[in-house]
Amino acid sequence: MARARSTTSSIAQIIILLLISFFSSPSSAAYPAATKKKQYKPCKHLVLFFHDIIYNGENAANATSAMVGAPAGANLTILADKFHFGNMVVFDDPITLDNNLHSPPVGRAQGMYVYDTKNTYTAWLGFSFVLNTTDYQGSINFIGADPLMNKTRDISVVGGTGDFFMHRGVATVMTDSFEGEVYFRLSVDINFYECW
Repeated sequence: MARARSTTSSIAQIIILLLISFFSSPSSAAYPAATKKKQYKPCKHLVLFFHDIIYNGENAANATSAMVGAPAGANLTILADKFHFGNMVVFDDPITLDNNLHSPPVGRAQGMYVYDTKNTYTAWLGFSFVLNTTDYQGSINFIGADPLMNKTRDISVVGGTGDFFMHRGVATVMTDSFEGEVYFRLSVDINFYECW
């Protein structure tokens, strides 16, 4: 009986040593190499520009966006306070292949942005690019935070339709130009990492 206990004890010790050896090995699946990160390559890439002209009470013929929400006591033609906190803007902006407002549009940027911080310029975006050209048909859907004081900002590409069916990725947004609080142009560098 003592011999059986000794054999069982030896087997248990061998199993424990094997497990310790396996889990402490740097090539173990339990401990992948920390320095190796998977490098993703985009499956499709686009750079587009959209042009936003906010309605200010005097430019109805040219405006492509309008405030539809404002803090109590504010009006809908002047952005609120220093950081515009509480303003909500809807837009239907032209999209171009270059940074010229007068270039032929390849589609429309449609959606909204909400100024959502009291102590800095930042907005939350939810919009779609609706493209209708010989090269691309369909929509690309975006959502995310836009910290306006950063030179570049990344927002999520969460899906699409047509030529962009179920595409996902990241769009790097940069303010390409602005004129006061009435006009701004954004450069949108889109990298798709899931293409169906």
